[in-house]
Amino acid sequence: MTRVLPEDLDHGFATRAVHAGQRPDEATGAIMTPVYQTSTYVQTGLGEHKGFEYARTRNPTRDALERNLAALEGASHGFAFASGLAATDAVLKLLQAGDHVICGENVYGGTHRIMTQVFELMGLKFTFADTRKVENIEAAITTTTRMILVETPTNPMMHLTDLAAVAALARHHDLVLVVDNTFATPCFQRPIELGAEVVIHSTTKYINGHSDMVGGAVLTTRDDLAQRLQFIQNSTGAVPGPLDCWLTLRGIKTLPIRMRQHDAAGRALAAWLSEHRAVRQVYYPGLPSHEQHDLACRQMAGFGGMISIELGSLARARAVVQGTRIFALAESLGGVESLIGHPASMTHDSVPREMREAMGLTDGLVRLSVGIEDIEDLIDDLEQALAASG
Repeated sequence: MTRVLPEDLDHGFATRAVHAGQRPDEATGAIMTPVYQTSTYVQTGLGEHKGFEYARTRNPTRDALERNLAALEGASHGFAFASGLAATDAVLKLLQAGDHVICGENVYGGTHRIMTQVFELMGLKFTFADTRKVENIEAAITTTTRMILVETPTNPMMHLTDLAAVAALARHHDLVLVVDNTFATPCFQRPIELGAEVVIHSTTKYINGHSDMVGGAVLTTRDDLAQRLQFIQNSTGAVPGPLDCWLTLRGIKTLPIRMRQHDAAGRALAAWLSEHRAVRQVYYPGLPSHEQHDLACRQMAGFGGMISIELGSLARARAVVQGTRIFALAESLGGVESLIGHPASMTHDSVPREMREAMGLTDGLVRLSVGIEDIEDLIDDLEQALAASG
């Protein structure tokens, strides 16, 4: 089982990002963890090996990544997966047929899809609630509820969940609180410190930050859940390859620096958009006008680079997403390059229209992933696209 080394928790966040879970290679002194590109390991005799038997079960590069991520989140156990959805899949496999899960209504479309179109067919039951209010979660609890799963901030409406309050509710009812921390990253929010027991990441996004791999992770403080997650990881085999683990480790080394730039650019761009005549509404928790800005200030150390804007119609949204020159029209988020997308037809197309519209996810909504380019260039790019949208 991959456990974080105790000494890794003694240092500051930036130091952990660079060093946690990694040691110079014993054979060569290489400061970077090598890419152990192997499927199997030679054993010295029957039942005698060096801790590694088969790469699906363990790989030294993956071990280093798992220790590093656990240290960043303040967890004791880390597990890397082949994608963020594979990580979510593993967490849901902690449950059994008949169990009930309360999930935030505004989650990533793929999360909604795997719940309703895969796990419901296998006997799990789901209630999607507006988790901005703790009482909505409490009202959804039944005798078969076993888990609460939330994103905060949410994708793409930027709703927040009061993690400390929900964690207290989960403890009272003996429920597992799972938090998808992809948008905030442990740089700006650490759910475990607020009472969560499990954290999920799509490491494809800000954690890696360079749009060159796909991966996921699950971090936990509980030994019993870790034991089960290790079994699931090995048994179902949705593990990342060693090169993807190495790329993620490399990306993490600059995570604190990148997140500061994403945050600075996000704040500046959100403020500019909030004054723009062509923009009807800006969704960004760093704005004082955001309905949960006070909560964001309490539980987040930064607000990040994710912004959603309402433009009023599909035609205007289409014109803007197709009219930018620096912002690239693409799925995904969290890379150093700025991306623009249309959630209703891209990331959340599988969510029923009536559910999308009820939460404000309209055809006129556009999502921005603000990269680390010069803010003046990003503003100029959006200005010309908005001006041409009519």
